[in-house]
Amino acid sequence: MNGKEKTPLILLHGALGTSEQFDFILPQLKEHFDVHQLNFEGHGNAGPTNSSFRIPYFAENVLGYMDEYRIDQAYFFGYSMGGYVALVLAKNNPERVKGVATLGTILQWDEEVADRESKYLHPKKMKEKVPHFVKQLSERHLSGWERVVNSTRDMLQYLGAHPEIKVDEWKQIMCPLRFHIGDRDTTAGFAETVEIYRITEKSELMVIPKTGHPINEVDKEYLVLSLKNFFREIKKTDQNDRNQKKNGSQN
Repeated sequence: MNGKEKTPLILLHGALGTSEQFDFILPQLKEHFDVHQLNFEGHGNAGPTNSSFRIPYFAENVLGYMDEYRIDQAYFFGYSMGGYVALVLAKNNPERVKGVATLGTILQWDEEVADRESKYLHPKKMKEKVPHFVKQLSERHLSGWERVVNSTRDMLQYLGAHPEIKVDEWKQIMCPLRFHIGDRDTTAGFAETVEIYRITEKSELMVIPKTGHPINEVDKEYLVLSLKNFFREIKKTDQNDRNQKKNGSQN
């Protein structure tokens, strides 16, 4: 497969993270895809933002990136929050999304989930309890890690009250989906992921053994193989559909 034939694959990072979360699988992915990465506004080297963190704003970041690089359609792989952004794009901008794979993404949001996920996102508490993680955040986010933490907490609380994909909207997502979930992931929730898998039209469920929520726990070879096979099947199906239309028009 030469470079011109590779389909764009856009990687979307998780909350408090940056595009560097995917560095451990980049070499393998670049063998098969035209890989693109970006940092959501306010994260990493993307620079500060005066706006609140909101999922639709992050989706706009992605669309702006696609327009800048003249990407009409792409595959998406999102970790945690990044997976949710990709799914919102699939719902609201289906013409730009060929398929979505997620890893450790919370799919069902309500106020209880938001409270659970945001209760530890207080800079003062974090300095006391997880100083090593705070050091990583301070090195990761050039615009200030405390603002990122506070803005993320606000975003999660807002998302709990205003989920971007309501239960009755999941069936609106018609592109192929593959939900990756670690069998020990108590953040994304195995049962909650299965519920959405069962009500979406073109979804697949991939359970990764001996894996929790942190992306660095996932088996690299296992994940890359799953992504490669999933997106390859989409490409194969698209090609078959085009051939059938072409043959039909000639009859």
